[in-house]
Amino acid sequence: MLRAIIFDFDGVIVDSEPLILELTRKIAAREGWTLSTEEYYREYLALDDRAIVEHLFRSHGKQIERARRDALLQWKSAAYLEAIRDGLPAMPGAVEFVHRLRSAGYSLAIASGSLQEEVEYLLRKLGLHEHFSALATAEDSERSKPDPGVYLKALGRLQRLEVFRERVLQPAECLAIEDAPAGVHAAHAAGIKCLAFTHSRPPDELDHADWVFQNFMEVNLEEIAKGY
Repeated sequence: MLRAIIFDFDGVIVDSEPLILELTRKIAAREGWTLSTEEYYREYLALDDRAIVEHLFRSHGKQIERARRDALLQWKSAAYLEAIRDGLPAMPGAVEFVHRLRSAGYSLAIASGSLQEEVEYLLRKLGLHEHFSALATAEDSERSKPDPGVYLKALGRLQRLEVFRERVLQPAECLAIEDAPAGVHAAHAAGIKCLAFTHSRPPDELDHADWVFQNFMEVNLEEIAKGY
């Protein structure tokens, strides 16, 4: 039985990947490097900020000192919060899909590599914050996806909800929603089936997901739930 849905955030609920790409390019430019759109979406998608910075330096054969890394992370966080002051657009169909899930009685969570402050701010801007019973963000896991840590943290927080007190929520009763190959791997490593959208990557890179769709409008959740 399908009882809970755990969403990735960037590129799934909110259209934030272009902004994250822009800021990552600016970090690269500070070091005299360039970063193509294809390279970003192929290698950096689903990484949290720390992993992005570390991978950027590693891909150029450079070691990064902790102080330099932390300075770049602080700059990115401040620049991002300034850029999203007025909010960001939702991915097409995302807001309506979330409302439909809550009306159907599903418990919802987020498992994201973004910072909690960023996720909560944008959810409030979209009027969705109250619909999510659990959040797991970059602060909750030492490793980025494809490590399952952030999904396991989200699952653990869902399991503590009153609705699951009599019968504990199991990973096999959850559905993850992702847009990145590494995110699909993370969900599967946590024992969770995964639906992937081709918002950010082509279908052939997401064929390890259990379901692949172009957008929310294509999803027939009733049919998916029959597989649980």
